[in-house]
Amino acid sequence: MQNRRLLAFYGDDFTGSTDAMEALDSFGLRTILFLEPPTEELLERFSDAQCIGVAGTARAKNNEEMEKELTPVYKKFKEINPYFVHYKVCSTFDSAPEVGSIGYAADLARRYFESGSYPLLVAAPALGRYTVFGNHFANFHGSIYRLDKHPVMSKHPVTPMDEANLAVHLQKQTKQSIGTINMVDMEKAPAEFTDGAEDIVLYDAAEEKEMSWFADKVWQDRSETTTQFLIGSSGIEYALGNKWKKDNIVEGKAKERQPRNIDQMLVVSGSVSEVTKRQLEHAEKSGFHMEQLPYELFTEENVPESYLNRIIELLDSKKKVILYTAKGTEDKAIKATRDHLTQAGISDIGIHIGQQLGRWTKYIMERAPLKRVVISGGDTSGFVTSQLGIYGLEVLQGIAPGAPLCRAYSEDERFDDLEIALKSGQLGGEGFFENVFLAKKTY
Repeated sequence: MQNRRLLAFYGDDFTGSTDAMEALDSFGLRTILFLEPPTEELLERFSDAQCIGVAGTARAKNNEEMEKELTPVYKKFKEINPYFVHYKVCSTFDSAPEVGSIGYAADLARRYFESGSYPLLVAAPALGRYTVFGNHFANFHGSIYRLDKHPVMSKHPVTPMDEANLAVHLQKQTKQSIGTINMVDMEKAPAEFTDGAEDIVLYDAAEEKEMSWFADKVWQDRSETTTQFLIGSSGIEYALGNKWKKDNIVEGKAKERQPRNIDQMLVVSGSVSEVTKRQLEHAEKSGFHMEQLPYELFTEENVPESYLNRIIELLDSKKKVILYTAKGTEDKAIKATRDHLTQAGISDIGIHIGQQLGRWTKYIMERAPLKRVVISGGDTSGFVTSQLGIYGLEVLQGIAPGAPLCRAYSEDERFDDLEIALKSGQLGGEGFFENVFLAKKTY
């Protein structure tokens, strides 16, 4: 085991990838999240990392685009040959045959990880996600909803979850056979349970005992020579990480450094979710200076230097500054921005805004002595990190589940060792931005 990595994962969206990294880190497993398949040089640079990940965007892509993105990742992971390769999906399993198809990702995996069943675990009780007799449930504001009745996921504009039975939902995306292991099956010990011949096997889990059963089973069935392919949420990292720590299978690693003491922080928010709205309102009450970006700036070809220089001055005087596009879905700035960009002939509005936010963040950070930054919004996070030349991330401190404070690795000396927190619109408590400023863990 000393010469073989435990697990390599691919996250099908950016902030979901940091969620998986954080889960492994919580059990003392050194994990490096790369932003593209790592070179041999980078693998050697982080040779002591027990787990590695690659952050991706397959969740928003069609099958042709998915194949282009996943092929080099699967090839690299097969070369690395860890015990497990995990295709990490959201714990609400949102996907469709034409967009973010989990079934198609499993079909592509068969080219590289040919034999055996693929275990599927979507449940993550630590995150309020539960699978019972194949049907999936998710917490939303303290209430548990079956997935097809979930207030958000059942009405998702791209991949609405109108089917709570995960096997039925997945079967629409693949011709591989799908079986289930339910809670009654788990009354037998893992060693006494014989799998069927299905290509993909869905596991129930509602409590820690089922998560432990899953971990015991897949670890018991591991191969010492080949890689086991897994599909599911960060529940897989929580289950296996807990087993490895509890059974002393691997030794936890101490962090090389801790978060710095800071007196300045920039937040860049491209999220318009209601969760982010509450976080912005809380931050303002906590002393952050709020600066809503003028939508007219988004059509400027050149960086708006005079405006951004004023933001740099505000960082000097106010110390905690938030640049944001909108507060919630009802903000009038959303329609004004859309109309303005449409009139300018810009069709892919989300990508355009993300690219502009990335350019502007880089301009500010090249000129301000910032050591910590927060990016709010899954797409925004991807654009900003690419502008900063960041090739890898490592957890420094957990802040809120799924949104850790990270240490960035970049070939650009200015951004190497930067402290950065990336969060999707739905993650983090109301005090998230202040908690990042204080590097305060809240769970």
